[in-house]
Amino acid sequence: MKHHTHVASAAARRVALLLTVLLIVSACGEATPTPIPPTATLPPPTPTVAVPPTDTVPAATPTPATPPTPTLGPGMFTNPVLNRDFPDPDTLKVGDTYYAYATNAGSLNIQAAKSTDLVHWTLLHDALPALPKWAEGGNTWAPEVTVSADGKTYIMYFAARLAKQGFQCIGVATSDGPDKIFRPASDEPFICDTGEGGDIDPSSFVDEDGTRYVLWKNDGNCCGSSTWLYIQKVSDDGLKREGEPTQLIRQDQTWEGVVIEAPTLWKHNGKYYLFYSANDYKTLKYAVGVAQADTILGPYQKAADPFLATSLQKPPILGPGGQDIVLGPKGDPWMVFHTWDPTVTFRNLNVSPLTWDGDKPVIHATRQPEPVP
Repeated sequence: MKHHTHVASAAARRVALLLTVLLIVSACGEATPTPIPPTATLPPPTPTVAVPPTDTVPAATPTPATPPTPTLGPGMFTNPVLNRDFPDPDTLKVGDTYYAYATNAGSLNIQAAKSTDLVHWTLLHDALPALPKWAEGGNTWAPEVTVSADGKTYIMYFAARLAKQGFQCIGVATSDGPDKIFRPASDEPFICDTGEGGDIDPSSFVDEDGTRYVLWKNDGNCCGSSTWLYIQKVSDDGLKREGEPTQLIRQDQTWEGVVIEAPTLWKHNGKYYLFYSANDYKTLKYAVGVAQADTILGPYQKAADPFLATSLQKPPILGPGGQDIVLGPKGDPWMVFHTWDPTVTFRNLNVSPLTWDGDKPVIHATRQPEPVP
């Protein structure tokens, strides 16, 4: 994610990324992507500014561009399912209702939405309107929501900037309902190792025996260090870490660049699958990888290539990442993830079926009409 150096403004980055898309398409012999509509004209570059904290969004949510809507038959849908800025999505199924939570946008610390089919979403209020004392306002992202072992308390892990220090840390908040207000559970960060550059991108996992875990990434790329994905046991209420953390994987493949992040742990046929995002989220190199292990603590063996990456199909899929997995209405797994919109202005919400070829996970991500979950 972002480093503590100086780069061009968000507007300039969008122009550079759009030019990258056009150049790649030209090199591949593809037709030029859909032009930017007049309403989505990008502003001129502004002077360089200090890099904002990891995975922030523009101060003001841009008006989404409206792509042509294909004719859909009964029981069909197209991605994106929520065409607005909704990055780093987390999903939770409660009864027959799905709840999604996402990185801050505009004046909201944590965005929230609900759906009954993973396709049609209704936006909700700010899920975390008040931050803990340690957190700096305006920079809250990558939420993860789970429920306590007794089913009475909903737990939200989130990343925020440590006030006056610049490092990023993980906090925890609780609520008595998935669509109600979450409130900080502590005045101190839940995970905050500044010696490793801070910590971000929390995720949760409950194994078949009921043992609960939290996963995260140390923010070493802020300071020229390695980024590791960690796992550690937590208490039944999700509010206390138990034992010691275990390092799982780090960036060591060319396509990953200098950072891996956004861990998502899934179990299938007795094996553990660690999905993660890697490379610079602002570019077309951002993608989703996967590693497999026989035990929860590893060792994990990575697939050689990205699991889900930029595709210049028409319409294109640009910079997918921030993935999560949830069971659909029929009980089959679906991957939820963000991608850049065609104007490279904001990241929208997408869902695609997750299937298996033996022990190998398979995804078919597309912008074309496909059957609803």
